[in-house]
Amino acid sequence: MNKPITGLLFGSFNPVHTGHMIIAQHFVQHTAIRDVWFVLSPQNPFKTGEKMLSEEDRLSLLRLAVEDNPAFRACDIELSMNKPSFTINTLKELKALYPERDFILLIGSDNLDAFDQWKNYREILSLLTIYVYPRSDKPTSPFFDLPNVKLIEAPRIEISSSGIRKDLAEGRDTRYLLPDKVLEYIREKKYYKTPGRV
Repeated sequence: MNKPITGLLFGSFNPVHTGHMIIAQHFVQHTAIRDVWFVLSPQNPFKTGEKMLSEEDRLSLLRLAVEDNPAFRACDIELSMNKPSFTINTLKELKALYPERDFILLIGSDNLDAFDQWKNYREILSLLTIYVYPRSDKPTSPFFDLPNVKLIEAPRIEISSSGIRKDLAEGRDTRYLLPDKVLEYIREKKYYKTPGRV
């Protein structure tokens, strides 16, 4: 009997936005992936200078974003692991905890460009398949020559958490960029606002 296939989308989700949701839904609808787990990273080793909401606040936003879709799940496993969080350690932990599942790592082609800088990237390649969604017109990488690294056609979503944070800080309207419940909660809590701005 085939194991259910779960896609793993890692991120700091600061905040989670509609681009994340669209990409995840595309994988569920157009590949063998049954569900997508949004793995909240407490600190991306490549973004150590980024101003972050607390882990708990980002997790609350993530749970709001996924709660209406049974194919989505907020995964907080990295919050109880050693920091900084490295993908290889999380993958090993998930595979040990959920032997009844097969996991596929979901990354953008921009992350694949720097994949050889990831901790123990060769071991990651030996552990599971990687699905890559395009972030440019014609992504190229020597990693595409590997049998378990596959480019999956998916919508190109030009939305960034950093751009959303800037818009929120400057009082711009961010509807359609964020799931409705996420935007409502951010407004209620006044996250990302510039001090003194109404």
